[in-house]
Amino acid sequence: MTHDQTSANRTVATTIDTANAERAGAVVGYLPAGYPDVQTSVDAAVALAENGVDVIELGLPYSDPVMDGPVIQRAAEESLANGFRVAQVFDAVHQITERANVPVLVMTYWNPVLRYGVDRFADDLVAAGAAGLITPDLIPDEGAEWIAASERTGLDRVFLAAPSSTDVRMRQAVEASRGFVYAVSTMGVTGARAGVDAAARTVVSRLRDAGVERTCVGLGISTAEQVAEVLEYADGAIIGSAFVRALADLGVRGVADRAADLTTGAQRR
Repeated sequence: MTHDQTSANRTVATTIDTANAERAGAVVGYLPAGYPDVQTSVDAAVALAENGVDVIELGLPYSDPVMDGPVIQRAAEESLANGFRVAQVFDAVHQITERANVPVLVMTYWNPVLRYGVDRFADDLVAAGAAGLITPDLIPDEGAEWIAASERTGLDRVFLAAPSSTDVRMRQAVEASRGFVYAVSTMGVTGARAGVDAAARTVVSRLRDAGVERTCVGLGISTAEQVAEVLEYADGAIIGSAFVRALADLGVRGVADRAADLTTGAQRR
């Protein structure tokens, strides 16, 4: 079955807008594909959707994950060690979108996309029902091939903005992104932290100044209180390591319980 690409990628923007209209904002949940195996990773992603997560960010395991913290790195390494291959991400997306009515964005470093073929990757994303890509190590002025492929296919493209981003880079991220801009709250790698860095507010403020429509904050969110705090000024809160740790420790049931808990932070206004 091939999904209707317009319905798939309309939903990232509309899902975030709806979450902000009806409650405090959206929750984006990250899990790596293929961890600890493909079927469990699909079941865990569906559990996120069934327990209040608005958008799924499905990570493509990569051998050199420069932005990922130790929890996500270990999961990616295990997935690769168990034989996960790039092409399997499309099957995982398809299974998730068949079972859960949420948009799925694939988060991937750029090298696997280049090796697979940018247009082929885009076409296979559309066929699987994915909404688009989050590309943490690709900057807009080096992303012409992906921008062209996503324009052709209607896929969303999510670029990152960090505390170190210049005003020019901020504007480029805003202009090139579709769906939302991913605001990195702290410098360095991902991982749950005791407090979400105050730098997140500054990044979001600078993105607003640059004209951003939607921005979601990621890296370090691990409590419902932090979700609520982030949603005071951002359109969405992105949670990764907390869910990966729950999956590692307690399986799919643990992911479901963690999602049900963390998403209570989005109910507040």
